[in-house]
Amino acid sequence: MTDQVAHSAVQPFSARAALPWLVGLCVYALLLIVGPRLLADPDSYSHIEVGRWILAHGSLPASDAFSFSKHGAPWITFEWLSEVVYAGVFALAGWPGVVVVAAAAIALAFGLFTSFLLRELSPALTLVMVMAAVVLLAPHMLARPHVLVLPVMVTWAGALVRCMDRGGKPPYWALPLLVLWANLHGSVVLALGLIGPAVLEALLREGRHQWPQVIRRWLPFIVLAVAAACLTPFGPEPLLMPLTTLGLGPALAWITEWRPQDFSHVGGFELLLLAGIFALTRDVVTLPVVRALVVIGLLHFALAQIRNADLLAMLAPLYLAAPLGRRFGGPAADDAVMSPRGLGLAGLGALIAMSGVALARDLRPAPFITPQAAIAEANLANAGRVLNDYSFGGYMIFAGIPTFIDGRGELFGGPFIDRYNRALALVDLGDFLKLLDDYDIGATLLTPRTPAVALLDRLPGWQRVYSDDVAVVHKRRDTPQK
Repeated sequence: MTDQVAHSAVQPFSARAALPWLVGLCVYALLLIVGPRLLADPDSYSHIEVGRWILAHGSLPASDAFSFSKHGAPWITFEWLSEVVYAGVFALAGWPGVVVVAAAAIALAFGLFTSFLLRELSPALTLVMVMAAVVLLAPHMLARPHVLVLPVMVTWAGALVRCMDRGGKPPYWALPLLVLWANLHGSVVLALGLIGPAVLEALLREGRHQWPQVIRRWLPFIVLAVAAACLTPFGPEPLLMPLTTLGLGPALAWITEWRPQDFSHVGGFELLLLAGIFALTRDVVTLPVVRALVVIGLLHFALAQIRNADLLAMLAPLYLAAPLGRRFGGPAADDAVMSPRGLGLAGLGALIAMSGVALARDLRPAPFITPQAAIAEANLANAGRVLNDYSFGGYMIFAGIPTFIDGRGELFGGPFIDRYNRALALVDLGDFLKLLDDYDIGATLLTPRTPAVALLDRLPGWQRVYSDDVAVVHKRRDTPQK
């Protein structure tokens, strides 16, 4: 065989083509290995149950049917499509199926993320950005609706950033993504917000005499984007979801993922933030004004609420890629070589094999959000109204027991959440006792470390009937007959 024939038979292995597959498969494998970690949030239970309700009734709920404290109050589920997906997968493959779907969505997002970065960066610098994103996103890698929208978010943002990098026309092809986003998760207003930097950079790139032309080019796209984001069973209401959540006010401080970042101990977020500050002070890269404003905005969101570190992780690198590429050099010339034909098939084969192994595992949600034994032993299904810990609300919905409170903050509202937490923390002892009477509570299901547990142990009208490492149950004593 001649050297020419041998060279044509063995095609070069392109890092640019292979790296997205490699990153996606590595993230997928890692998430399957730590599968139970994806089931560590109580909302995974409730999302599946809401999805089952939708499938059983063939309609979407218009009022609360899962709690007794707000039963019948107006409530709609903005994440209905994600909940139907999770419920359908759970019916077919149980908890392993839920883990596989959530892990696959996260892995796909990282594969797309890598592909977009490689357009501007070398493989080495791309991997650095990917690893930083993994660190930031890791605490929020959970089987919840937000992970299903991650690939959509990356693709949408990547399309807009591509327009900014190349000065191209608006990406009309990406508009259907907004319909999907609006029905998967209540954060679609972010997608509309990301159009702003693209328009602003286009205006700054052109002279003032060209501004009318730029506006005419982008205005139809903006109108269609807003229309696409409103194509939900609830019309434009999902656009107001972030305002509803932020309207909880001080009550957000009681919910871990909505708290500001905690710098009392060194963590991944702080280390990456300090590294970024060091890079800027060393004049490593100079950002265009619009990109700098976007990164500062994302950083503000991430500092204000822990959960918004996701946005910083997956969006900021897309806006930084082109400036970093100009500073450190983009992809090498040989990165553009096409990959072997079997690359996609090999990746797909590995994906199927790993999924098969994961589906055969016995995966279950974390015990600390699953008070199954306490509910069964104390017969809470027949105990009347149960005052439950916030973290047990998801499982109670899943088990068909009406909750006092659960993860639907938009339903309960700030004053209710604030009163509940202050009462259980015994900030206001009198109001805790009043709350028990106001809602005719017949039993409590709380974590062992809840301050109210010690008080209930001492109240003559209450009796501890069950306790373990997960939950403590108290019931009212029978009222003596007069």
